[in-house]
Amino acid sequence: MSARRIVVGISGASGVILGVRLLEILRELEVETHLVVTRAAILTIGHELGRPIDSVKALASVVHPLVDVGAAIASGSFRTDGMIVAPCSMRTLAAIATGVTDTLLTRAADVVLKERRRLVLLARETPLHLGHLRNMVAVTEMGAVVMPPVPAFYAAPTSLDSIVDQILGRALDLFELDWARVTRWRGGRPGEPGRSGSSREG
Repeated sequence: MSARRIVVGISGASGVILGVRLLEILRELEVETHLVVTRAAILTIGHELGRPIDSVKALASVVHPLVDVGAAIASGSFRTDGMIVAPCSMRTLAAIATGVTDTLLTRAADVVLKERRRLVLLARETPLHLGHLRNMVAVTEMGAVVMPPVPAFYAAPTSLDSIVDQILGRALDLFELDWARVTRWRGGRPGEPGRSGSSREG
């Protein structure tokens, strides 16, 4: 596999802007994307973003139906760099943690784990009860990275877009994909201005 290839899952949790923006960024980085969207995600995209699902699907290189458990990404022989689920609902997290592969999204995640590839779950819920935490421990022990989409306040975000971009840029760091719009800490004492900056700086 020469080109980069990442599976993107969008579940029905609040925060679907994360998955949609991720597709835009990966297109900018010329990464091949394989998209799977849950039925609940389609409803959330309409509610939170007010856009038709077809406009989201158009951002992906390949779109796979949720029920197509025979799709390429359902097999470990189909090589990818891994998968990001953004956002990852607690239902989806639980299914992955327990090996329930009744949809293509959870099957694709299971494949990524069994092939020892990178699986990043932008788990979206608060507050968390013990069942949520135990599922997070379980998927972490299986090799996944649980990455709640928490704002990086040191980056002094000025808009929702800047918060989303920073979160996704850090998620892409886990795939060794360097995106220019990530603000990186440069060191220094707390309260000192100008100690962080874009990766485009020297």
